[in-house]
Amino acid sequence: MEEIRDNLVARIAEAEREGWLGEVEGLRVSLAGAEDKLAQIDATIKQPAHTTNLGMPTFAKPEPKVLRTEGTAD
Repeated sequence: MEEIRDNLVARIAEAEREGWLGEVEGLRVSLAGAEDKLAQIDATIKQPAHTTNLGMPTFAKPEPKVLRTEGTAD
């Protein structure tokens, strides 16, 4: 985004040198949008992270296994 902003600044300077007044105005609108987007990114980066404590999971105790031996009837 910073590269886009820098490119727009260079294009505005070129358009002003060449006398392209309509082009200058359009580029300034684009530059304002790029600067606004950079400000939004900076604000987002500076915000503290919001975390949620989910706690520790609990697990049910497993049922004991019953061993079957051969020759026993159920």
